[in-house]
Amino acid sequence: MTDIEIPDWTKLGSTIRSERKRAGLSQQALASRASLSRSWLARLEAGHRTAELESVMRLLRALDLTLVLRRADDADDHPPAHRATTADDPAFTAAFESLLDQHRRASDTRSQTWTDSLADGGRDRD
Repeated sequence: MTDIEIPDWTKLGSTIRSERKRAGLSQQALASRASLSRSWLARLEAGHRTAELESVMRLLRALDLTLVLRRADDADDHPPAHRATTADDPAFTAAFESLLDQHRRASDTRSQTWTDSLADGGRDRD
């Protein structure tokens, strides 16, 4: 597969939709494969901006896709094959894993806060 530039949520959604259809999967089948809800996938495909990185990564794995980051100013300097090797760089991998861990912790904190709020009957905590 060639590199696909994703400048915004609309392009991410349309790319996911195209890849899902290319794989011959329904929204429900792909959502199940990625342990996500069909409605979440439908919103992402429509370009909604509410997707969390962890969920997007699960979806990409379910489609056998990888995420490759590159500097925008390097776009014309290197052919796609060179850019694809960025993910093999140990420093890049470590930085990306650190970013994912930070995101997971923040997501877990939000989930726990929400769960605690429900347990308190939705009352504000002082």
